[in-house]
Amino acid sequence: MLSTQNIMNISPIIPVVTIRDVSDAVALAQALYNGGIHILELALRTPSALDALEKIAKEVPQMCIGAGTVCNEMQFKQAIDAGAKFVFSPGITPELTNIANKTKCPFIPGVATASELMMALNAGFYHCKLFPASVTGGIPLLKAFAGPFSDARFCPTGGIKLDNMNDYLSLPNVVAVGGTWLSDAKLIANKEFEAITQLSKQSLQLVQKKEESL
Repeated sequence: MLSTQNIMNISPIIPVVTIRDVSDAVALAQALYNGGIHILELALRTPSALDALEKIAKEVPQMCIGAGTVCNEMQFKQAIDAGAKFVFSPGITPELTNIANKTKCPFIPGVATASELMMALNAGFYHCKLFPASVTGGIPLLKAFAGPFSDARFCPTGGIKLDNMNDYLSLPNVVAVGGTWLSDAKLIANKEFEAITQLSKQSLQLVQKKEESL
C-alpha cells in the first residue's frame, strides 16, 4: 500500500474532480492520465460519485484514484470499498483519524488552523490538505506554519488556479496543489476530453521545478 508521502509525490497537481454522470468517469480519468496526471481526487459530492470511483478504479487501474470530501466513517468505508487508494477530507475529526488508523488507508486530513494541524500531527498525519487555502490564509499561513511545524507537508486546495499554483509550489512545505481547473464542468459536460488532456500537459509544463525538500 502506498504511503501518504508516496501519494503526495505522484504529481505536483492533484485534480479535484466532480463527476455527475458516471458515463463520463472513464473518459475523464483517461484524459487526465494521457495528459501526464496520474492521480486524482474524486469528490464525494454527487449521487454518482462512488459508482464513478469504482468504475475508474476497475477500468483505469493505472490511475491512482482517491476519494475527497470524505466527512465521516461511513463515507471512508464506502470509498475504500469502491476502490479508493487514498482519502482526502476537508477537515479532521477523531472519527476520521480512528478509521484511517484502523483501515491503514492513506489519509490526508484537511486543516485550517494551528490547532487542527497539531491534532493531525499528534495523530501521526504529517501530510495535510490546507483547505480552503485562499480563505484560511494561503501562502502567508503556510509560511507561518513552516516554523513551528517544520515536519508538516501540505497540499493546499481551494482557490488554487493555473496562475497562482507556482506561488504555492515554491514553498518548501508544499508538495502538491489541488484544483478543479483541469476538470472544468463545462469541458466534461461537452465531452471535450482531448482539451482536458492538452490542459493537463500545459499545466505540468508550467510547473516550476524546485529542489526536493522532504
